[in-house]
Amino acid sequence: MITPAHAHLMATYNQWMNQKLYGLCAALTDEQRKSDQKAFFKSIHGTLNHILLGDKVWLGRFTGHPFLVKSLDQILYDNFDELRHERELTDARIMHWTMELNDLQLANDLVFHSITKSGRRRCSLWIAVTHYFNHQTHHRGQLTTLLHQLGIDPGVTDMIAMHGVVMSD
Repeated sequence: MITPAHAHLMATYNQWMNQKLYGLCAALTDEQRKSDQKAFFKSIHGTLNHILLGDKVWLGRFTGHPFLVKSLDQILYDNFDELRHERELTDARIMHWTMELNDLQLANDLVFHSITKSGRRRCSLWIAVTHYFNHQTHHRGQLTTLLHQLGIDPGVTDMIAMHGVVMSD
């Protein structure tokens, strides 16, 4: 089982990476962000939207305040500045939520309705939280590939670099 401290570390990493990647994406034109690059969510903008959508859906499940969507590829914000602003607000909510977590909550079950499969689902909260942060990292990996295809190097994305750890031989 994970600990509340682990969840908070992952939330900190999530926020750090989002700030870094949104900063790079802000330098792109709207056309570049929305260009269909044949990615799972088509474009950089589509991928950013999906990550935010997933974060809001899961955070709603965790907090008991459901965030309802029509599909996993729904565009929440067509305007990049609005998307970025909502990303920042959501990251702050995630940080706050992880600071409130405790071991008992993580050990309890989470019951939720799946978007992709009908019916209720149940799993331990700690497993859902692990999935939550893994989902973010997975799609940010896709995003860094899309940025590389445009000639933009996002630099080091390893969590250990967030803490200023110097990697050497």
